[in-house]
Amino acid sequence: MKKLKIAIVSPFPPGTGTLNEYAYHLVNHLKDKKDIEEITLISEKLEDGQEYPDIKGQATVRILQTWKFNAYSNVINIFRAIRKSQADVVLFNIHFLSFGDKKIAAALGLFLPLLLKIAGIKNMVLLHNIIESVDLEAAGITKNRMLKFLYNLTGTILTKALLCSDLVAVTIAKYVDVLQEKYKAENVALIPHGTFELPSTPDFNSDQDHKTVMTFGKFGTYKKVDQLITAVDNIRKRTNQKISLVIAGTDNPNKLGYLKSMQDEYSHVEDVTFTGYVEEEDVPRVFKESDIVVFPYTSTTGSSGVLHQAGSYGRACVLPNIGDLKELIEEEGYVGEYFNPGDGHTLEEAILRLVEDDDRRVKNARQNYAASCGLPMSEITDWYMLHLTALGRTGQQETQKQVSEQVKNSGMEAPLLS
Repeated sequence: MKKLKIAIVSPFPPGTGTLNEYAYHLVNHLKDKKDIEEITLISEKLEDGQEYPDIKGQATVRILQTWKFNAYSNVINIFRAIRKSQADVVLFNIHFLSFGDKKIAAALGLFLPLLLKIAGIKNMVLLHNIIESVDLEAAGITKNRMLKFLYNLTGTILTKALLCSDLVAVTIAKYVDVLQEKYKAENVALIPHGTFELPSTPDFNSDQDHKTVMTFGKFGTYKKVDQLITAVDNIRKRTNQKISLVIAGTDNPNKLGYLKSMQDEYSHVEDVTFTGYVEEEDVPRVFKESDIVVFPYTSTTGSSGVLHQAGSYGRACVLPNIGDLKELIEEEGYVGEYFNPGDGHTLEEAILRLVEDDDRRVKNARQNYAASCGLPMSEITDWYMLHLTALGRTGQQETQKQVSEQVKNSGMEAPLLS
């Protein structure tokens, strides 16, 4: 049987676009699938001096530097690159702001699946959030009521365009319900996020007299660090415990300069490290050197890759008690000490519980590691292969029948296709 040629449209390290890390691990597993002949990664143009890695595997992997964040020409350049790849099927690893944070640039890129459908090119969208789950104010997009209405209306139109793809995969069951009920969609698949890597069983022990609290992400919109810095400083004063705080990551593209402003504002607080961008090879070290991972979110925009990483490295978590993230935690078996979003006092108390009670911290960490072992990316990639193979070789109607049959035969308990 002919092997597949796959094109993947996504940011990829060392490019710093959101979802770059997910693409890295997805490609890392797909490249050794025996049914794939070639993977063409259609990614961002890098800054001068940066280079994409040379990826070796059973499949040939080539990377085309094709598009730029906020460029209006992305839709044309990506379409041409897909044509050039001669792929049997295209996978988009995206969310609503993947191609830009400017309205027109962001929207144009999201019409690509529809254009491919018109051109007769099979494609699948992995959509990491939906407009119905995004708090526009908390995410730093807009506070204006009229603009919120217009954004939601535009989001609905763009969602309908994305649903013109042969298949749309989402990582949270609630999203499947929304897309089916609101949009009457019949081409929606549930594919859990998965855990990127599973190291050997972690060392759950820590220095009894010195704890390291870490947060990881792109900050400034719905992820903010001011209350976290204050909470850690207050705990030090209350307990005389030595606590290091590590803020790992960069500014959200919508809030450039945010972390520098925080660094300046809280320069008087000791033992706070701002790492800047963390290279892929340094991610394990950053997690392993921490004891507690905090998620200082005021809202969420979908499944959390950082949560899955924290689990895979066996780390205790402090989590906001909000919507999609809490649902994902409950569905996949993760645990955390909860705080109320935007409430510095409850954040402080949640961190303190893990700092003062080492047995509680270890129990939290062990359960998160166990949860991460249940859905490793190696297995999640097999789920993608079922869909990609069916799409690349048959029509959509056939695809749904074939995937359903393959799921039955595979013995997988979780639903792949709703």
